[in-house]
Amino acid sequence: MYNTEPVDEQFEELKKAAIELWQTFDNRFGYVDEKVNAIKGIDNISDNFMFIVAMFDSRNQRRLAEKLSPETRKSIRERMVDGGTYEDDTPF
Repeated sequence: MYNTEPVDEQFEELKKAAIELWQTFDNRFGYVDEKVNAIKGIDNISDNFMFIVAMFDSRNQRRLAEKLSPETRKSIRERMVDGGTYEDDTPF
């Protein structure tokens, strides 16, 4: 399941939320631009959904989760658990 793409609406919701979150960080060295451009440039195939989630450390994954609908959080949680994360360790 980890490598399975979600429905397009969830993918687009995650992309939008991730870009919004990245834009709250300091871009002094272009790191934010690099991350935002990477997100903008990917399609809803394979594990790209989880690639976006994996860009964030656990603290910022919690911040990301707060921006998402319950359905999208569930899709991420299911994929994280399928990938080996303990359910209690996922912020989604």
